[in-house]
Amino acid sequence: MYTLSRKSFSTRNMVKISVLGVISMVLMFFDLSVWFAPPFLKLDISDLPSLIAAFAMGPMAGVITQFLKNILSFLIEGSSTGGVGEISNFLVGSVFVYIAGFIYYKKRTLKMAVIGLFVGVIMMSIFASISNYFVIFPLYAKILPLDQIIEMASKLNKYVVDYKTLMIYAVVPFNLLKGTVVSVITLLIYKKVSPILHD
Repeated sequence: MYTLSRKSFSTRNMVKISVLGVISMVLMFFDLSVWFAPPFLKLDISDLPSLIAAFAMGPMAGVITQFLKNILSFLIEGSSTGGVGEISNFLVGSVFVYIAGFIYYKKRTLKMAVIGLFVGVIMMSIFASISNYFVIFPLYAKILPLDQIIEMASKLNKYVVDYKTLMIYAVVPFNLLKGTVVSVITLLIYKKVSPILHD
């Protein structure tokens, strides 16, 4: 497993990670509902700073950025899900940025960046489906019953008729879409911003 090196723990890098965490938290405020998923699944690009951190300073830097983003969001905005949404956001986002960053950081080429992002999106979507099915949605159901969640989704997406189809036709497409959007933006801007993050 990749861990932060002593260099990665330098004061300068931790300051960079902290700044990216703040930017990531701010980006969470700019979100959109999607037409095929429950309203609480919001599309945003708050994973972008984490990916940039993972590419520039290693995958664990991306995970730490994810952690800071969710902690700051919870402390500043509070949580409408009792912290469940923030935990899910952290875990799912961390899988995405760690895998993408791990693959890219081994060989920093455009090809490896594309491969890393592609694999990261796929693995994130798989992980999100499993974690949501067995853990996150059952916890969230303590606040909003699953039947109501399914009903909300079915009004937007005719293919959602039960819990399994909620995962297949709402959760999976949502994460694929979100991951793809963030990946495209990362590919477009990373080389422009990376000089700022390198010593």
